[in-house]
Amino acid sequence: MKYCIRSVVLLMVAVLLFCAPFTAGAAPKLSLKLGHAVPEENAYHYGALKFKELVEAKTGGEVQIDVFPNNQLGTGERDLLEGLQLGTVDVYVGSTGPMGGFEKRFLLFDFPFLFKDKKHVYSVLDGEIGQHILSLLGGKGMHGLAWMENGFRNLTNAKRSIGGVPDVKGLKIRTMENKVHMAMWRTLGVDPTPMAWSEVFTALQQGTIDGQENPIPVIYTSKLYEVQKHLALTRHVFSPAMIVVAKTVFDSLSQEHKKIFEDAAQEAALYQRQVCDKMENEFVDSLKQNGMEVTTPDLAPFQEACKSVYEEFRGELGEDAGLLDQIIAIGKE
Repeated sequence: MKYCIRSVVLLMVAVLLFCAPFTAGAAPKLSLKLGHAVPEENAYHYGALKFKELVEAKTGGEVQIDVFPNNQLGTGERDLLEGLQLGTVDVYVGSTGPMGGFEKRFLLFDFPFLFKDKKHVYSVLDGEIGQHILSLLGGKGMHGLAWMENGFRNLTNAKRSIGGVPDVKGLKIRTMENKVHMAMWRTLGVDPTPMAWSEVFTALQQGTIDGQENPIPVIYTSKLYEVQKHLALTRHVFSPAMIVVAKTVFDSLSQEHKKIFEDAAQEAALYQRQVCDKMENEFVDSLKQNGMEVTTPDLAPFQEACKSVYEEFRGELGEDAGLLDQIIAIGKE
């Protein structure tokens, strides 16, 4: 009898061991690394988490996405984008700012004062123009999934209040590594200084640079009010953002999983836009409460001064230069 009981127990153990790899706790078939460059309080992170949640749920756990915020996978967004090409990053959530260095036609969205409001922005990004620009990533080892946002960019500095163009002259301002942005600031008499975002707070703290320019959510969640006194709501450039997957990863997916990635990205992007809107509306008051002086300068002189930037860079868009006029026309509808 003891022998029979022992045999049954051993048989049950063997069955459990055999079945273990097929239980709900089994390892995913595909594990991916998603990187972004900002703190977890930023709207990018909320969008990244939503994308992770949706993909993992819709694939029944067959795909797992681990989110690495705050430059854990690289020192800045350009590094993360290069990581997509090199295979060290699988999914990128972040700004299009450095993308002009990979595909010139992404500079289309960097022209100053191009968009009048967010309705204008998304009629472009969610329409044929936006989808065309996303499709260009295929030739760069990337696959664009959806457009998110970072909001309109605004100027902060530690030196003086900004009421008009003369007030920005002579300031040393950190910018992204984007030649259209840099040309805009040079035109306005500013000294633009490209710098990895991870270095900016210390540079502001030490006075190496006078200021920087970013959307409101970034200014607040990065606690720039601790090292910057003045905020000017210049809204000089809208900062689109993207969910991008490495092309090698996307091409390896089944048709079912490709559709899941695309649908999840669209849903996550809409959610992220809502989060960003809410932050943008609330954080201006929060910045004031934390001691920042906020000004709303007349933008017409800024727009007039920046017209030469259009002439300088239109040619860089090649056969797509006409899209610039289409975007301007859409804003007048």
